[in-house]
Amino acid sequence: MGGVVRQVKDVRLGDHLCLAFAHEAEQREVASAFVTAGLERGERVLYFTDGPTGDRVRRWLEESGVDVAEAMATGRLGIRSAEDTYLAAGRFDPDAMIDALREEVDRSLAAGFAGFRVSGEMGWALRGMAGAERLEEYERRVTALFDEGVSAAICLYDTRVFPADRLSALIGSHPGRVQMNALVHEGPLRVIPSFDPAGSRVLRVAGAIDHDSATAWSAALRGAIGGNGLGGDLQIDMSELEFIDVAGLRALVRTAGELEDGRRLRVTRLAPRLNEIVRLVGWDQTTGLIIDAESFPS
Repeated sequence: MGGVVRQVKDVRLGDHLCLAFAHEAEQREVASAFVTAGLERGERVLYFTDGPTGDRVRRWLEESGVDVAEAMATGRLGIRSAEDTYLAAGRFDPDAMIDALREEVDRSLAAGFAGFRVSGEMGWALRGMAGAERLEEYERRVTALFDEGVSAAICLYDTRVFPADRLSALIGSHPGRVQMNALVHEGPLRVIPSFDPAGSRVLRVAGAIDHDSATAWSAALRGAIGGNGLGGDLQIDMSELEFIDVAGLRALVRTAGELEDGRRLRVTRLAPRLNEIVRLVGWDQTTGLIIDAESFPS
């Protein structure tokens, strides 16, 4: 999937991005960071929920340090339902929705805000509402509004409920995607956290792990096992890894050994040549370390 990929801390006015998440924990982290950053920058923020109340979102924001009552009372923050926004006309009308967002942008600027940002949960599109089949059209067309550079949006899609082909089309209707902030983003190494559908943490590793990045790599692994409050296995997705030296592999083994009983470090999509090294050295027999069978060459 092409387009820009931006960490949530780097989202800027002019962005129209989507988040395809596999668990509410990832949605919560990205949405909370997006809303909080907008408030801190003096922007007006709206959040559209897929449900009748915004209690869940209020709780997220309060736990992130936002004074939700004050922000809503002063008009800096609004939390609205899909029925009052996307489906205000009793159906989904792309033209009406784009006009409504433009009014919100104009209102925000007229009130002296530095900009406008909005995030919306998109599950309502699967409930058979009239007009929902035009959602891809809407996502493509509304980009022009954000391209004006005074507003930003993150559209939230749950990968557990959207059919894969529809999800791919919707993601492709956005200029780019957003992801959680990197645990490591230095030199050639990037370690991006996410969550699997069970709520266990996943670390997606890209680039290279060598002498220069070994310390940061070890720190990321330690932080992940210490901060995975949801429990379960820690998954390391190495599909985008280009190189890892022996010291980097040793860090994996060491981390697996530090997990409490019952938890495992599961490495997926490791390159065949690296799988072979792990097996030759015997590290694949390490207690708590799982190298998924599908990663091995046939």
